[in-house]
Amino acid sequence: MTGAKLLLSYNMSSDNANAYYQFFLGRYIPLMQTLGLQISEAWHTAYGPYPNRLVGFVTRDVELALALPQNDTWIELNNELIGYVANFSYKIVLYREGFQF
Repeated sequence: MTGAKLLLSYNMSSDNANAYYQFFLGRYIPLMQTLGLQISEAWHTAYGPYPNRLVGFVTRDVELALALPQNDTWIELNNELIGYVANFSYKIVLYREGFQF
């Protein structure tokens, strides 16, 4: 596959895990799909000085991925996500097989 991968990293608190999961599974992922991205992976870091969540979304459309930071829906979703997590960051990379961070 050629395309791009959007990588989200953040720390999720167990204090609001239920609300986070309801938002992420019920709103974030479906709206990302309407934007043309599919979730590809979700990783949890159990130990070490790294964010405890790494989530990947993929698209074949590199231009779509590069335009995401200016997309109003994506901005709104991340502003809401920030209410559930800490140390949120993202990056857009060219897709390749295997683990990317």
